[in-house]
Amino acid sequence: MIVVDTSVLIDALTGPKRSAPMLRMAIEKGERLLLPSLVLYEWLRGPRLTSELEAQEALFPAKAAAPFGVAEAIVASRLYRAISRTRGREIDIAIAAVAISRDADLWTLNSGDFADIPGLRLYFSM
Repeated sequence: MIVVDTSVLIDALTGPKRSAPMLRMAIEKGERLLLPSLVLYEWLRGPRLTSELEAQEALFPAKAAAPFGVAEAIVASRLYRAISRTRGREIDIAIAAVAISRDADLWTLNSGDFADIPGLRLYFSM
């Protein structure tokens, strides 16, 4: 299973859609992609075109977004206490907790933001 970060969603569905071919490849390979509700929140709060929202809904229906529940909150709080430089990274830490709690890889284009998170595996689509 692969948890999709906001950076991938934005890069695949907006502007030049640079990550669209990699997203399509992952889907064709049968990878199970999971969109956390936290990523949905980050995605929806930005300015989005109707076509972008429709593409997101076709690929990652909002109803199917993975919730941030008790298990994820416990993992996120442990991560928050275990790493330095946590201010302003609360959402990233919570997204990482979703991946860790589901024993999934995290697909992000901002690997530096997650490099110091123990137990997190990053997905590389190349």
